[in-house]
Amino acid sequence: MNNINLDLRSLGVTFRRERLAIGLTQAEVAKKAGLRRETIIQLESGASISATTLIQAVAALGKALAIVDRRLDYDRLDEVFSEDP
Repeated sequence: MNNINLDLRSLGVTFRRERLAIGLTQAEVAKKAGLRRETIIQLESGASISATTLIQAVAALGKALAIVDRRLDYDRLDEVFSEDP
């Protein structure tokens, strides 16, 4: 459960960063998504929300969700650590 809470918190932080980067307020995102502003606040604070709500909110930012492998990209990691300082 702890890992899930950390992931939700990270998701909320990322969502907020993306929202601010495109210059939308919480109220504007909520309106575009057909949600309440309070729901966007919950999402950004790392509260548990439904998958449908998350998809609506992400779509309101003009973004999409993706499922990615959590394993490290070892080629990229090797590239980063082999670069000269």
